[in-house]
Amino acid sequence: MGLKIVWTQFSQKELEKIYLYYKEKAGKKLAKKLIQEIYTDTLKLQAHPEIGQVEAFLKDRKEQFRYLVSGHYKIIYWINEPKGRIEIVDVFDSRQNPIKMHRTK
Repeated sequence: MGLKIVWTQFSQKELEKIYLYYKEKAGKKLAKKLIQEIYTDTLKLQAHPEIGQVEAFLKDRKEQFRYLVSGHYKIIYWINEPKGRIEIVDVFDSRQNPIKMHRTK
């Protein structure tokens, strides 16, 4: 399909929060490794955009949100076919209450 992967401002901020948390709690090296793993996992979407499961907690949205799992994190995305891209909209810690996922616009 060859879709471009685009990170929304919200998802970039969530990734930064994850980095800062792990940098403080476990060190810069581990924080960088975790962020790199999350980023690398999203690259699979270019070849297989529908690889992720449909996110049940966001079914009420007009977009069909899907997710990939990377460690303890759900990478929430949707396929924006008119613009030829995959939009990463959130990186959600799956250890949280799923109701919090509705913070994603």
